[in-house]
Amino acid sequence: MSAEDDFRTPSPREVRAALALLGPLYAAVRPRVYGLEGIPETRPLLFVGNHTLYGVLDVPVLFAELYRKRGILLRALGDHAHFRVPVWGELLRRFGVVDGTRENCARLMRAGACVLVFPGGGREVAKRKGERYQLIWKQRLGFARLAIEHGCTIVPFASVGVEDAFDVIYDADDLLATRLGKWLARKGVRTDVIPPLSRGLGPTPLPRRWRQDLWFGPAIETGAYRGGAPDDDSRVRSLRDRVKQAVESGIANLLEHRTA
Repeated sequence: MSAEDDFRTPSPREVRAALALLGPLYAAVRPRVYGLEGIPETRPLLFVGNHTLYGVLDVPVLFAELYRKRGILLRALGDHAHFRVPVWGELLRRFGVVDGTRENCARLMRAGACVLVFPGGGREVAKRKGERYQLIWKQRLGFARLAIEHGCTIVPFASVGVEDAFDVIYDADDLLATRLGKWLARKGVRTDVIPPLSRGLGPTPLPRRWRQDLWFGPAIETGAYRGGAPDDDSRVRSLRDRVKQAVESGIANLLEHRTA
């Protein structure tokens, strides 16, 4: 597949087909969405939020809500590992997902796209016990740096629901404590993205029924963060921390609203 194919925008027909396939999931999780009206019309936009356990159950609802109610077609940045899986990687490309490199993100921003990024990446999907709804961004600054360079407005968002449907019973840390885990680490296997084993409905791995809640926070303009010395990361770090705080606040508000 060529580089141009990687950036092919899904046709309206393909999007409608995808939304039809998502119908049963959408009906089951009964999404509640807050803050859609505050998403600006300006482009490009960078949607930055929390990745939830397993990473494939909440994202379709996010895509559907933005497309149906605001006409926004998200272009997601995917972990490199996705594109090494036969069939799966091609399916993601077909629906607008691109390999999450700096160059690909910059190209989408230059094209005025609405880009989706999870700074926690695969590690945030592969949650350990006790990490429910936690952000695991480490010290990553890439998304903030690119947003500043391209004058891209950031829309922080929070997603809550999926991680109520599972209880992690065996995670990557448990595996790494075994001989097999240590052998995998020596072989260079990406141990950060090893998914956990979970219990959901009764003793099965099937998820318990959950309600999906999404929150979109006030947009963050990046113009004020431009300038300064090229090797000074303080502005980039300040923007990253501001976005992180917004997402964490959104998660906390959603969780409080669910228990109120």
